Amino acid sequence: MTTTSCAAESCTRALRDTEQATGQTLCTPCVDVIGVWLRELPLQITVLEGSRQRETTGTSGGGRTVYRTAPLPGRDDVLNLLGPAAWSDGVRDPHGDATEDQHGQLPIAGVLIHWVRVISEDRRWNPPVSLTPQSLAAWLADGRPLDWASRQDWAGVMHDELRDLMRTVRDTTCLRPRRRAIAQPCPRCDSLALVATDHQIYTECGTCGSMYTREELALAARITYAALDADAA
Repeated sequence: MTTTSCAAESCTRALRDTEQATGQTLCTPCVDVIGVWLRELPLQITVLEGSRQRETTGTSGGGRTVYRTAPLPGRDDVLNLLGPAAWSDGVRDPHGDATEDQHGQLPIAGVLIHWVRVISEDRRWNPPVSLTPQSLAAWLADGRPLDWASRQDWAGVMHDELRDLMRTVRDTTCLRPRRRAIAQPCPRCDSLALVATDHQIYTECGTCGSMYTREELALAARITYAALDADAA
């Protein structure tokens, strides 16, 4: 079978034979990380909601707060992300070409509505009743829509657009998943460079780029211990 690269521009992995056999244009790790982003968004939105107002400077005395400067308006970056979006807003084709002028960062709801529209209209599936970002994210993260999207020629555009959105959201909230070093050699290159990221299915090697599930790493550890016991016997 001909080797095909993952459709996401930010990914350098080649599709496995099993992924190509099912018609995927995105590799499985990229599909999984989309689900991670979509499930993370409600938490990020909660933080954004609490960050609407700019911090003010002042002193408190006698039960009153005396401001050195007038209270500042809401944070533009947060308000832009939390801005409203209608079902017909931000009309673009699924390949990422805008059909109307877009300026600045689209609201979270605007980004998600576009992909919900593409999928629901093409597959004739009912979209979520509520168009809140939380409902849109939950609908997209469901196994059926995400699985179907992963087999479309525009799946790479969807992945990279959501990746850019999450980067903007995380930069705004300063809330990022924790990365932890794993004290186990990489089963492929034997380097101690395995890193696990909160909520992600795969652990990645920083040296060779290989990715493993927890089950695969557990199996590799058992094989290593068995080999060591055999050598010691």
